[in-house]
Amino acid sequence: MSSHEPRQTHGETPAAPHDPVEDIIHAVPIVLPVAGGVLMFLLAFIAVYLA
Repeated sequence: MSSHEPRQTHGETPAAPHDPVEDIIHAVPIVLPVAGGVLMFLLAFIAVYLA
């Protein structure tokens, strides 16, 4: 039986699979400092509450 898919030649490269990390990497410079600030606030709150 024959396949209806086109054959690949030596010059063609298969398409790269979709990487979900590339969808969110643009938000990292904003999310990391905000998450750090929230974490510092929570740790300071816990320290003051326990003192």
